[in-house]
Amino acid sequence: MANHVSNTVRTSDSTTAMPDAMPLHDMQTETQAHPQHGRLAGRTIAILATNGVEEVELTEPVAALRQAGAQTVLVSPTHGSIQAMEADVHPTHRYQVDLLVAQAHARNFDGLVLPGGTTSPDHLRMDDDAVRFVREFVQADKPIAAICHGPWTLINANGVRGHRITSWPSLRADLTNAGAHWVDEEVVTDGTLVTSRNPHDLKAFCPAIVALFAAAHHHAPQ
Repeated sequence: MANHVSNTVRTSDSTTAMPDAMPLHDMQTETQAHPQHGRLAGRTIAILATNGVEEVELTEPVAALRQAGAQTVLVSPTHGSIQAMEADVHPTHRYQVDLLVAQAHARNFDGLVLPGGTTSPDHLRMDDDAVRFVREFVQADKPIAAICHGPWTLINANGVRGHRITSWPSLRADLTNAGAHWVDEEVVTDGTLVTSRNPHDLKAFCPAIVALFAAAHHHAPQ
């Protein structure tokens, strides 16, 4: 079954809803998890992912953002729904895509989250529309949060040079070669960029991204 990661209403311009889609939360939990006057009330955050995304790096940031009042939109180059994974090799749940990345633009969002897993970021960095979408955030100096292998796509979008950044350790050489200053820390905030290393860092990553998006200028239209 495909699960929702947002309450965004899909239109004919986005992607076809899956007939067996289920909300991630029941109505009572949804109401409690999406306050109208939280720190991120009125903000819309894009979550860019595709098949192979690490599930907890998708669901836990979304839960934290929605708890703070944000609207979240799952953006993907994949039609319909995407397959999440645990530790790259164990399929978990499918999540319904809210908006195709070819139709997405940074001007409609207040921030961007790039979850990890090995496969999803690897596909995204090879997708022209995904790279263009991330580059729009970089060029507009809008806040971006990336965890694990998420910064891979940032490299292709020219978004790491001069930044202090962390990631999954295997990305160290890639990030350094792209001009970043790589560090091995739980969470790193550098200007409009927040990064973490792996799912064990989510307890630090989630509060940091809420703070990042709360501090940023509110760009997206209501």
